[in-house]
Amino acid sequence: MTLTPNRHDSPVSTGMSAATGTAPNLGVAAGRAVAVLRIAYGFTFLWAFVDKVFGLGFATKSGKGWLDGGNPTAGFLKGAEGPFAGFYHSLAGDFWVSPLFMIGLAGIGLALILGVALRLTAVAGTVLYLMMWSAALPPTTNPLIDDHIIGAITLVTLALLAAGRTWGLADRWNNLDIVRRYPWLR
Repeated sequence: MTLTPNRHDSPVSTGMSAATGTAPNLGVAAGRAVAVLRIAYGFTFLWAFVDKVFGLGFATKSGKGWLDGGNPTAGFLKGAEGPFAGFYHSLAGDFWVSPLFMIGLAGIGLALILGVALRLTAVAGTVLYLMMWSAALPPTTNPLIDDHIIGAITLVTLALLAAGRTWGLADRWNNLDIVRRYPWLR
């Protein structure tokens, strides 16, 4: 993908600012760095999905994948600790939890890799990250912030920077009639 020039004909790699209607002024190098970050985060979500589907022996043990009849959320939810443990324990085993989680992992991963629907992706990913964070309170390595909070902040930042415009399909996606009609799909 090529970089898109802003109103002043300098290359930028991000989308329009919601507040001003102008493109943020990121240079080529920063735009590419943000694209690498977006794609890398996308692969973390997509990898989690693939590993949980097939039980490849990484986070999901071999023979325990979703296709083998394993439940990709039960162990995590049953192991929840802290003030929300009861809530998460009550979700373990509900028929809708694992499919929704798996759709979320795949959808967030693909959207980040492709650079589309980053606003919606940031909301969905932030909700997912905050739920995983709250299932393991208090964090063991820092009293306030852990990798889930950093991930949520990163997803919001990627959406605000319209990070899908460099090495992504955001420009094509944003020109679809349905996306122009419903800008929250950007």
